[in-house]
Amino acid sequence: MQQFLLATVFLTRLPLGRFLPARELSLLDSVWAFPLVGGLIGLLAGIPLMFDGPPLLLAALSLALSVLLTGALHEDGLADFADSAGGKDRDGRLEIMRDSRIGSYGVMALILSSGLRLAALAAIAGPMPLIAAAVCGRAAVIITMASLLPAREDGLGRGAGRPGWRVVILSFAFALVALLMVGDGAILAMLAGLAMLSGVIRQARIRLGGQTGDVLGSVSVLVETTVLCVFALVSGS
Repeated sequence: MQQFLLATVFLTRLPLGRFLPARELSLLDSVWAFPLVGGLIGLLAGIPLMFDGPPLLLAALSLALSVLLTGALHEDGLADFADSAGGKDRDGRLEIMRDSRIGSYGVMALILSSGLRLAALAAIAGPMPLIAAAVCGRAAVIITMASLLPAREDGLGRGAGRPGWRVVILSFAFALVALLMVGDGAILAMLAGLAMLSGVIRQARIRLGGQTGDVLGSVSVLVETTVLCVFALVSGS
């Protein structure tokens, strides 16, 4: 429970820090709970989707809740990782990602990803596809941490550590169960999510030689968006 609470405090803005013990806990020991926290975020953000009303408005409320719950943590990483495409070499890209300013690549990445999520949320029926997508996004973070070495000597990528294969298998199992609970489109969503995950990992390896906190945030948003879009396309066919 303490590990789950630490993962929740790390990934959300929910005021639960006071329930953590005084002694310092290891974030690496808590990463197994990332998919479960993703499911919690998806459940809370999906509350508007449980009601009848204009689909676009309900989708916008759901997206706003998701951003409020996470403090746009992953979206910030996506913007920074997208901006790194403008760097000439590895060091230049890492420096761009440390810059607090946002560039044109980052702006477009946020507009496109948010637009796709909004459209997908407006097309799905109920919150379960969102919950499954949120679980998959956080499971993808664990797989990325295990697949790539940290690109920096400091920062989140280095400080969080590298999960073992048991945690990777557990995270994949969480994601698979969540997808199967949705039903239609589960296998296609899994394949599309894995393809996006592989693409982000490949780009991070080429551009940066490893992963950073921004890479982890990016993979969470992009995999979640991909899974959501697949469920929306299947539900609309």
